[in-house]
Amino acid sequence: MQSTPLKMTPLNAAHRALGAHMVDFGGWDMPVNYGSQIEEHLAVRQAAGMFDVSHMLAIDLHGVHARSLLSRALANDVAKLATPGKALYACMLNEAGGVIDDLIAYYFREDMFRLVVNAGTADGDLRWLTELNARFDSGVTIQPRRDFAMIAVQGPQARERVWQVWPETRAATEALKAFNGAQVGGEFADGMIARTGYTGEDGFELVFPAPQAESIWNRLVAVGVRPCGLGARDTLRLEAGMNLYGQDMDDQVSPLDAGLAWTVDLKGDREFVGKAALMARPQARQFTGLLLIDKGGVLRSHQKVVTPSGEGEITSGTFSPTLRQSIALARIPLGIEPGATVHVNVRDRQLAARVVKLPFVRNGKSLLPA
Repeated sequence: MQSTPLKMTPLNAAHRALGAHMVDFGGWDMPVNYGSQIEEHLAVRQAAGMFDVSHMLAIDLHGVHARSLLSRALANDVAKLATPGKALYACMLNEAGGVIDDLIAYYFREDMFRLVVNAGTADGDLRWLTELNARFDSGVTIQPRRDFAMIAVQGPQARERVWQVWPETRAATEALKAFNGAQVGGEFADGMIARTGYTGEDGFELVFPAPQAESIWNRLVAVGVRPCGLGARDTLRLEAGMNLYGQDMDDQVSPLDAGLAWTVDLKGDREFVGKAALMARPQARQFTGLLLIDKGGVLRSHQKVVTPSGEGEITSGTFSPTLRQSIALARIPLGIEPGATVHVNVRDRQLAARVVKLPFVRNGKSLLPA
């Protein structure tokens, strides 16, 4: 039986030219590292690194009822989006309250919003939005922007490096607050530069016409931005306490149990898909951080967590290059406070771990209690 060819981003040749170790990531041929995952991780924490995120999809919504459609489709309230360029992190739910996707919604005009969705859920997201568009008779034009490429430039020096290459964008982006984007025109055409990272560091996401991808990538390399793969992206986001779709939550998991209650607006009369299910099924688990105390193992996904209040499970785990300790995200019974000790089943041993408040690291610094 012939296998389906892997999808490739416009930067595939550039990754291979740099000697990247390529892997199958949800049907995409993507770089996991370019040699040393730890060095890539530390480059983002200490200077500037960049990631090819062109496998993700931007979806533009056009029409006078675009806000109304998103108000029904998203658990977070797009009424919060009142200033052009403002962004909102939100979950799109199914009728049972499970997470179809976690995404970022940008507001540019009353008749134009942009969503940036995960690669693995993109086709399903489009089908669901199209179904809701018809169900609510919204008349919105849903435009998948597969003509765009995306690069995330992250780290304490990231914004200065971008301005070094494109000084003409500084005026439009220097005053951008976190979770905002700007359409800067020029080489970026109707793409954007946004400030909504996934690493716990400052930086920009560059969205631009795909044919310019290699040129933009190479110019960033030339000013010292280090190419980074999916391996470093995962350890960085885990240190930052950020969920990964398909691992920390999915369409069977309530956002209330995934540490995302802050993105769910249950107040008021606004009706959205999944609201009734969430109201009928309150939070049953808490989502928290774990720090391994005992030696002799590494915390990994699917390991069982044993607590005085019952069992839980690690959803993501790794060795933290910044903290030099093993850390994890876990779903555990309610009522277990930060500082409590639990035990994790690691290769037939029960190792002690401390419950900690997320995130572990922000802006290069440990947030663990002294």
